[in-house]
Amino acid sequence: MEPGTHFVFGTHKEHGFVASFTSSMPSHLAQWFLLREEFEPVADEPLFRLSEPERDGPRRTRQAVHDLRRQGYAVHADIALDPTASAGPPRPVLPNGLLERRSRLAQAAAGRTTQRGTAPTTSPPSAGPIPPKPTYAPTVHLTASGGERSR
Repeated sequence: MEPGTHFVFGTHKEHGFVASFTSSMPSHLAQWFLLREEFEPVADEPLFRLSEPERDGPRRTRQAVHDLRRQGYAVHADIALDPTASAGPPRPVLPNGLLERRSRLAQAAAGRTTQRGTAPTTSPPSAGPIPPKPTYAPTVHLTASGGERSR
């Protein structure tokens, strides 16, 4: 292991995917980072294990290594868990027509449409007479319960 290493990732026969930190890393900060990467402390050991390792454990561990390196930390990882060493050849991309479809949609959105002609002109609604104001006012009576009753 190189001097100045902050984190170490590997596999453990009992705990699965594990991580630890070195003395060059403040413990409270290392614990905070490992908890955010979904590693949980192992009781009575200076280890952290990946929670739910059966849920795509290798990929999640490689992602944790990548995230910590991106933050500027020196990380040592087993070759199977090192994203730079274990990355296989790029997968061939199968054409699914998505790029062509997006291109057609962008061109259609930028162009003028022939489906809509000019907007029809409409005249404002004709104003009708206003009904006269009623000559009576309703009387409001209070009931015994305090509610209003109208006649």
